[in-house]
Amino acid sequence: MYKDYFRLTEMPFSIAPDPRFLYMGGRHREALAHLLYGVQGEGCIVLLTGEVGTGKTMLSRCLLEQIDSRCDVAFILNPKMSVDELLAAICDEFHIEAPGAAVSVKVLVDAINTHLLRANAEGRRAVLIVDEAQNLSPDVLEQLRLLTNLETNTRKLLQIILIGQPELQEMLRRPELRQVAQRIVGRYHLGHLTRTEVAAYVVHRLRVAGAQMPLFPYALTGTLYRLTGGVPRLINLVCDRALLGAYVEGKLQVTPEILRKAAREVFGMSSPQRRPWRRLVWQLGLLVALGGGGVFAAGYLPVPGRPTAGIEVAEPAPATVAPTPLPAVVPSEAAAESVATADPVSVVRAEPPSVGDLRWPDETAPRARSEELAFQDLFKLYGIAYEPGNQGAACKAAEAVNMHCLAGGGGLSSLLRFNQPAVLVMDGGGKGQRQYHAVVTAVTGNSADFVVAGVTRRALLAGIAPQWSGRYVMLWSAPPGFKKVLAEGSHGPAVSWLRRGLARLQGGNADGPALFDRELVDRVTAFQLSEGIAPDGMAGVLTIVRLNLRLDQSLPRLTAATVGS
Repeated sequence: MYKDYFRLTEMPFSIAPDPRFLYMGGRHREALAHLLYGVQGEGCIVLLTGEVGTGKTMLSRCLLEQIDSRCDVAFILNPKMSVDELLAAICDEFHIEAPGAAVSVKVLVDAINTHLLRANAEGRRAVLIVDEAQNLSPDVLEQLRLLTNLETNTRKLLQIILIGQPELQEMLRRPELRQVAQRIVGRYHLGHLTRTEVAAYVVHRLRVAGAQMPLFPYALTGTLYRLTGGVPRLINLVCDRALLGAYVEGKLQVTPEILRKAAREVFGMSSPQRRPWRRLVWQLGLLVALGGGGVFAAGYLPVPGRPTAGIEVAEPAPATVAPTPLPAVVPSEAAAESVATADPVSVVRAEPPSVGDLRWPDETAPRARSEELAFQDLFKLYGIAYEPGNQGAACKAAEAVNMHCLAGGGGLSSLLRFNQPAVLVMDGGGKGQRQYHAVVTAVTGNSADFVVAGVTRRALLAGIAPQWSGRYVMLWSAPPGFKKVLAEGSHGPAVSWLRRGLARLQGGNADGPALFDRELVDRVTAFQLSEGIAPDGMAGVLTIVRLNLRLDQSLPRLTAATVGS
């Protein structure tokens, strides 16, 4: 009813498993990688589990679109059947001619084995995908294990992918199914979307459906996440009903009232995610009434405000200086994990320093050299050797290695938005105090790690505020031909770089036109939403810096999480 009203080409929140609407967040990318491993592997079983509505079936449809043409696929949608029925269904899916009248398990298995041997001789793979696998009975699971015994001297003939709800994991822990569990070579559990992923999910589906305006304001993200718990199917149901409500009320955007009303209509009087909390409150009240009272303290996390000062962007180097290209090799999961958990200043210090004050070590180096020594410490974090020179030499040295200086102000909230180490301009703590420079390398809780003239220290943020002028300088990499901001209508190699980078994170075509078109606006908006950046659809310095951090896990960063604008 609302499709023409909002000028949509199709329904954006249908629960049909259309692969075009699949949002490739971090969890779904990893899940698809496990499924592709199962297809390209050498036999045995790959297991994908997830709660109801998390997108398992849609992932399987996406998998089918990416499977090589020389791969034969048998897809079982309803596996609640006997051993004979399952084997017959596999024969139907592989287009194996039905055996004679005397059909038995042996006859069906022999027919399947003959077909697999013929396919292997022709250089073809065979994959069996079983959806809703939690409905398989133990004897059918055992028969699937026996099918993995079909092999030649060098390889297994059949790859099996089981897709099901968490109950399937519980079933495989049974002692009588331990042989089946031992055949599983890959497991992945698909969780719910995070708060930022919910925003990007909604933007993605609206973009695919042809939306020309933001129908769900970004401010609704938190409410939608709380109402649905990040379950994609529930998000679809609530958003679909909310768009209908906006259409009925003649609104061009969904309002908080419309969204909450839509959730009540979908879930009933209250969202199912809230009921456990109500039950918990009732139980705590009962404990207090019985004399088991307690004292509860609520903690308040400070929310960084917007920076009070603007950002001064240094002009990129001339076109003859090539910027840092996209990394050609994606690090392995183990390498990415080790980088993500590594201490950002491990190249400078060997062990965490104790918390103290931040003063210039006069006995170590003259304060007049603080700026050049600070840049030397900053370059070291990027693995770059830098020999201090005259004033301004640091930024020229950065250009020589395809990087640029970015000067900014506004205090800690502004610095955390970029989430990169930086040289801070310290005023010494008051009028008449001599200025010096320090490098902030990590922020943890209420303290931060600094390097001052090669000496690493940890200091409380509250103690640093009176000494810091609020100004900083950091290093960043710009794409080729980048001039302050990319917006709709921009063109050139910087746009191509942006398209390739977003395609690596979000999936999709990386070889589109070198034009910042409407599709790229939507992709940038989705990325900004996922990063907590104000979603303006334009790629400025902040968006480029955060994209670089996502593409290259080896880059140093202040915190494991980023702070949005």
